[in-house]
Amino acid sequence: MKKSGATDLDAIEESSSRVLESIGSPADLTGLSQEDLRTLAAEIRTHLVDAVSKTGGHLGPNLGVVELTIAIHRAFDSPRDPIVFDTGHQSYVHKLLTGRQDFSQLRKKGGISGYPNRAESEHDVVENSHASTALSWAAGIARGNTLQGRTDRTVVAVIGDGALTGGMAWEALNQLADSGDRIVIVVNDNGRSYARTMGGLAQRLDDIRTSPKYERFLGWGKRTLAERGRIGQGTYRAIRRVKHGMRALFGPEGLFEDLGIKYIGPVDGHDIHQLEHALHHARDFGAPVIVHALTEKGRGYEPAVNHEGDKFHAVGRIHPETGLPIEPSRFGWTAVFADEMLRAARERPEIVGITAAMKEPVGLCPLAEEFPDRVIDVGIAEQHAATAAAGLAFAGMHPVVAVYSTFLNRAFDQILMDVALHHAGVTFMLDRAGVTGDDGPSHNGVWDLAVFRHIPGIRIAAPRDEPTLRAAFREAIAVEDGPTLIRYPKGEVGGPLPALPPGKAPPKGIDVLREAGGSPTVVVFGLGAMAATAGEVAAALERKGVGARAATATWVVPTPPGLAAAIRGAAVVVTIEDGLVEGGVGEAWEAAARGAGVEAAWIHRGVPREFCAHASRPEVFAEVGLEPAPIVKAILRELSRDGGAAR
Repeated sequence: MKKSGATDLDAIEESSSRVLESIGSPADLTGLSQEDLRTLAAEIRTHLVDAVSKTGGHLGPNLGVVELTIAIHRAFDSPRDPIVFDTGHQSYVHKLLTGRQDFSQLRKKGGISGYPNRAESEHDVVENSHASTALSWAAGIARGNTLQGRTDRTVVAVIGDGALTGGMAWEALNQLADSGDRIVIVVNDNGRSYARTMGGLAQRLDDIRTSPKYERFLGWGKRTLAERGRIGQGTYRAIRRVKHGMRALFGPEGLFEDLGIKYIGPVDGHDIHQLEHALHHARDFGAPVIVHALTEKGRGYEPAVNHEGDKFHAVGRIHPETGLPIEPSRFGWTAVFADEMLRAARERPEIVGITAAMKEPVGLCPLAEEFPDRVIDVGIAEQHAATAAAGLAFAGMHPVVAVYSTFLNRAFDQILMDVALHHAGVTFMLDRAGVTGDDGPSHNGVWDLAVFRHIPGIRIAAPRDEPTLRAAFREAIAVEDGPTLIRYPKGEVGGPLPALPPGKAPPKGIDVLREAGGSPTVVVFGLGAMAATAGEVAAALERKGVGARAATATWVVPTPPGLAAAIRGAAVVVTIEDGLVEGGVGEAWEAAARGAGVEAAWIHRGVPREFCAHASRPEVFAEVGLEPAPIVKAILRELSRDGGAAR
């Protein structure tokens, strides 16, 4: 009997992986029988659950694309036929089939990435894990092939139904419809992105999934393919005409074929034989084709399939038998925002939340449960979210756009020209700001401070603990004449970092956290999550006989008015931020201080202007010098060089 939570092991014994171990490249798939392929699919699911339960990673999406990925690699010749994944979190099976079966250090420093990575394999094309981009990538590659006469190659783009809610995908489809280039677009339709896919297209696709007519039609389609050799061609063509008529009645092909793109489907995304037939047909067409494959996210793993939400999209370390976390989640930054957002919404009916297909990850579920009409899911469309928020503000609402920091980069122009230019009162909550680590360069939220501080009239907060996050949010939603932005990191909230009691003339906008060693020779500012680091640096300096002050500010843009007063008389001023050091807040503060006539030696510490490889947050900090020890060393070196202690 299969135990609860076990993978689908009907084809193999639990301990066996005889077929998977024989696969060193996609070429090894060609000689496998249908029975071998079914066994391989079961082995892959076992491997994924076993490996990801130990390391964490994107489990649900990959369990859903096992047969689909096998079929793609059998129908096409990677890397000659490039395969572009949108997004790359569904590429684990692709990695297994292209010679990367050691998942023991998945998403860890020195191990394989959780996304496609060109340094790992020639089979990986696009490393960026931001959604809705694959069709544009593929369109460019396909057109390049055409222009250079490479008409024997086909580009394959694998895109989820959720990514089709993004505007870039439709911009690419618009161009592809008129191109005639060799490209096959595989729509992996599982009805979900992070959560259930929203929007008109999703509704139309969902109508197919849930239609009893479709269930009968799909089964009939499988049979007619098998029966083709046993009936006359006239009868077969008649069946095909009826099938086409049924599909036209409730299928989406009109939507795509009206654009001029051939449509094949819907196809059972867990039937390798049917998938291969459709993919071969699409490949041989020689122009843009959409293959619509229906899949089940979390396929074969009961905890993932039966879970009502979407916590198995990405998991930490879990017990594979039950799917329960090994280390229960602690109270995190997102939960603080979720709680304060709901409290504020109960008090102010004009507050509305906006999410870009990530209602649960960014903390808007509690609000949606109590006030379902006041949470708007725009799909994977951050640009639209920002401009729609400006419209909501014009209509008298106060929109709160909750989004991962790395994804808001896509909406810079809309925040600049639609929100800021029009003095719209919109609050942006940037989850996962700073170094996030394991998910790699495309997910590190290190760009926001350096990028968004240049927008006229914007106010940016970097709270250091739970009380300052709650207070900053309340201040932000009170602003009605421009954008406010609040950034906070991934993970749990540390303990409170209270400010020292203010003196007779406290510097406005500055919180002093620690006075170490009397009159400060050094003032160390830790911004946001780096406030605790500033305290550690000040304590270390005190042990070395150097007077130091640890300080911070909740609102970091514009420059706090009390900055000059807080640093006057100091020989060295240090800023520590978990964003770009070049063009960051530290440089802005230095310029403001010098403009006010306050001179000191400045040391800025942050993330260099480069893409940090996947590693844990502490490991990235160690690599870029954001630990206390190297910062103390740099301060002492500056004091020694300038004789700063006597200044």
